[in-house]
Amino acid sequence: MALSYKEKISPFSAQQIEAVARILGDTDRGLTGSQIGYILQQCTIPDPTPEMTKWKRLFNAFVEFQNLHEIGNHIIVLITQVMAPTSYIADRELFQWRKEQLNVVLSFCGYSVGDDGKVRRVSKATTLDEAFERAKRMESQLRQRNVHNDVLKFCNAEIVAENYFHAVFEAMKSITAKIRKLSGLSDDGAQLVDAAFGLGKSGSPILSINSLATETELGEQRGFVNLLKGLYGVIRNPLAHNPKIEWDMTEQDALDILTTISLVHRKLDSACIRH
Repeated sequence: MALSYKEKISPFSAQQIEAVARILGDTDRGLTGSQIGYILQQCTIPDPTPEMTKWKRLFNAFVEFQNLHEIGNHIIVLITQVMAPTSYIADRELFQWRKEQLNVVLSFCGYSVGDDGKVRRVSKATTLDEAFERAKRMESQLRQRNVHNDVLKFCNAEIVAENYFHAVFEAMKSITAKIRKLSGLSDDGAQLVDAAFGLGKSGSPILSINSLATETELGEQRGFVNLLKGLYGVIRNPLAHNPKIEWDMTEQDALDILTTISLVHRKLDSACIRH
């Protein structure tokens, strides 16, 4: 049964409030600044710092109201307003993303957002594993995209924990491992790609993704080489050399990258070993 606005809801911790604020104020999938102003007004929650970044603006509004009234009702009321299904008729994916993100946080408080957008009481999660088990958004979306099993095998733990940065890093390793196994080479990165797939002067690489019989097929081979080098240059190398904090890997970035890595695996599975 959905929560009644009349029942008193215990205050949320600062960490829980920040987590909710960061989801609703997310740069890509959160509310806009004008939406935040409107919904705070609709919920009669003062907006003490409208000039601040979105998540901090929400955080300050939530904390000030809670400190004044010593209840957490306002946060539940606002979440219910934000999650009204009629607001997502044209963007069901956004509704799903916000619901599942919020449910990871709310599960520790003993609440859950349903498909109707209303908040209900549930048993409290006590561990991260339990909280993420309830969402499992990343793994579910990858399976819906029919992502190659070798991608999932190399980064399954990271996907379940929704650690996007390391999920992508581990998945890149799966490409290297497969090319080395097929080619018998031990190189890495762009060197490995050139040695295994490069046409060079002889035009006879160790591996090819087609018969290389026409200019079109030769062009496809060169394009595949460039795709692989691009993945190493743009994804693998920065991840290997820069700390996680310097790359704010979003869920959408991770999904797109892992899907591209899946395409590479399918090409490798049908590659010809020429010598």
